[in-house]
Amino acid sequence: MRIAWRAASLLAIALSSSCAAPPLPPESRVPPFARVPYQAFSRDAVVAIALREWRLFGSPVDDDPPGSYHPVTPDAKPERQQGLWQRIGEYWWLAMNAGAPESAWTGKHDAKGAVYPASDDGTYAWSAAFVSYVMRIAGAGARFPYSASHSEYIDIAKEMKLRRTSGYWIIAERPEEYAPQPGDLICLGRGGAHDLHYDDLPAGHFPGHCDVVVDTAVPGQIAVVGGNVDDAVTMKHVPVTPDGKLATPDGQVLDTRYPWMVVLRLAVGAPVA
Repeated sequence: MRIAWRAASLLAIALSSSCAAPPLPPESRVPPFARVPYQAFSRDAVVAIALREWRLFGSPVDDDPPGSYHPVTPDAKPERQQGLWQRIGEYWWLAMNAGAPESAWTGKHDAKGAVYPASDDGTYAWSAAFVSYVMRIAGAGARFPYSASHSEYIDIAKEMKLRRTSGYWIIAERPEEYAPQPGDLICLGRGGAHDLHYDDLPAGHFPGHCDVVVDTAVPGQIAVVGGNVDDAVTMKHVPVTPDGKLATPDGQVLDTRYPWMVVLRLAVGAPVA
């Protein structure tokens, strides 16, 4: 009797192990309105969501040279304030595919919930998570490569341009040939990738930054919104040619502050609003 009971117990354990829950699908955390989506992915949705997040952070604007921003104290950074570090945590949680280690980060916590020093925030840079969040909530679905690194979707956009891959909303365009429209992304390389150019793409993993174009109505400039700019969601104004391009026909980039190398064009219709 004891042997039979033990055998039954072992069988029950084996069956429960074999019925363990499978890994969560990548989009399992996405709300239905974005996953289905309830409305078609659009430039208007991308712009509206980016501007909503910008307003949440207090509508900061920074048109000064890079490096001009200095918080009063490291812990005074917007990303570490109540209500905002949690919002950045939502960017990570919703933007990353389920199971990504970064999905548990916030604006001030690592994946275990420990507060990291404000001086270490470069390790937890969230600008790509912001872009991924905007695209995810706008309903881009499986047609955007959500990532903690801008370089991943920059490279895929160039592969789309070269017709080496298909199925994504983003296509890389030369800054001197295409005028960015609301909803598009403009991107550059940072640090050791500062001198990367359009023809260098795809370039593998590299540090970069992308901003969402939110307005092109003012002649001679466009307004863009990016995450983790001055430790917040911040607007910048970027000079453009009379016909709206980031660079002149000879390739000269007009914005001396930022070496824009590529525009990621959304393969959707023109904005309505």
